Amino acid sequence: MIRALTIIPFKQNSLEVVECAEPVCGPSELLVEGLAVGICGTDQDLAGAVYGWPVKDRERLILGHESLGRVIDPGDCAGFAAGDLIVGLVRRADPLPCPACAHGQPDMCGNGEYTEHGIKDLDGFAASRWTIWAGEAVKLSPSLQSVGVLLEPTTIVAKAWDQIDAIGRRAWYEPRRVVVTGAGPVGLLAALLATYRGLEVHVLDRVVKGPKPRLVRELGAYYHNDDAIEMMRSVKPDIIIEATGAPEVALAGMENINIGGILCLVGFTPFQQFINVDLGTLCRTSVVNNNAIFGVVSANLRHYRNAADDLAKADPGWLESMITKRLTFKNAMEAFKPHEGDLKVIIELND
Repeated sequence: MIRALTIIPFKQNSLEVVECAEPVCGPSELLVEGLAVGICGTDQDLAGAVYGWPVKDRERLILGHESLGRVIDPGDCAGFAAGDLIVGLVRRADPLPCPACAHGQPDMCGNGEYTEHGIKDLDGFAASRWTIWAGEAVKLSPSLQSVGVLLEPTTIVAKAWDQIDAIGRRAWYEPRRVVVTGAGPVGLLAALLATYRGLEVHVLDRVVKGPKPRLVRELGAYYHNDDAIEMMRSVKPDIIIEATGAPEVALAGMENINIGGILCLVGFTPFQQFINVDLGTLCRTSVVNNNAIFGVVSANLRHYRNAADDLAKADPGWLESMITKRLTFKNAMEAFKPHEGDLKVIIELND
């Protein structure tokens, strides 16, 4: 038997560590020792019965989409060996498949029939052992053993930057300043990747204490906790990555992006968020200024591989500082009780 962190989707107070049957490897699958999972807002929503879909004919869903594991048995999978440090892709192509899935881009699935580990119709990685198709596993440098669980959130911003660069190539493109709104894990990792591009990086967040200001400044970036509109008017950003999910912050970005600028939305905004907007002026200004506004969710294999390279280049101590709490199965419920100063909370799966 194995231990796993599970929920009954759409049932309040169902979060529980339970014993489950040992996973059985099929063809082209790896047997993996679970090392750690990260907990994010998606997991909080799943535990809060906001959404979630279990494996067919099963009541409980194993959580965990921010994974880190070590190969126990590579089976018949070429290119992998026992002891390899790996991360599993979250999203799997739909079985039909749609054209995007057929081209290796399930993150852009066009019919919604994709499945996702720990979220939708597939068990996640918050288990002491799990299996994964070899084609959905990405090897990490052994140097990332203590921080490799950060790979999945890094894939989101790797995709964001990939698409920002693609949009930029629509015309002459020489951005100088980027604003990242939100200094949570995704925002910090977006800022990290911005520094690789030699940009002047500004990060906006509400807090004045804790690790966020220090982590931003250690990147050589500027930390702001003032009014979003005033800050953006003074910075005049060419690129904005919006990672708060706050509608008023997203609107401030739309209204204050530079001419020819690009705004990428990566934060999840809660439903039923109403604010007064002069939509006519906003649309007209976006047209006149050739602005591009788009959203990003999930990532494909290429983004995972790029993100693995990005993490391997980062200062390990800086990455380690992002992980502010390490728990185990014994106190896993604490991961779902946010405390002031928490940044990235992880659950180590081998006690």
